[in-house]
Amino acid sequence: MELDALDRALLRELQNDARQTNRELAQRTGVSPSTSLERVRALRERGIISGYHAAVDLEAVGRPVQALISVRIRPPSRPVIEGFREWAAQLPETIGLFVTSGAHDFLIHVAVPDTNGLYAFVIDRLTERREVADVQSTMVYEHAQSRCIDPAPAERPASSRRRR
Repeated sequence: MELDALDRALLRELQNDARQTNRELAQRTGVSPSTSLERVRALRERGIISGYHAAVDLEAVGRPVQALISVRIRPPSRPVIEGFREWAAQLPETIGLFVTSGAHDFLIHVAVPDTNGLYAFVIDRLTERREVADVQSTMVYEHAQSRCIDPAPAERPASSRRRR
């Protein structure tokens, strides 16, 4: 999807503060409010903006301990993988869930109240599941997240690439 400089500026501004008014967004990007509104609407319709959310401070909500948990599933079949994925994604401790390749099938990012909560999650929840063959936990000391993701540059058409 082709994004011009204005689309990129609007995306950057909205990722930094999605609660700003359209008028503020227009002023920060140097366009009229009607242009800003029309462009943001088009970005939503194209699926580039998929939603808005509130960032939550994990410590303030009683889940200051984070961990990444690698899980291997057996037997590795589509129904078993999909069933586990749906179950794990719904757990209140789950922040993120990745289906991965390699030695493990899943990487689950969790937030729990303390190390006892992590132990209980692994032992009482994960290892009780029949399809879980292996679990490895890694504590997270610090989680730095990029707040603003720039779109990848557009690929040049094949005709404009240099021939070698």
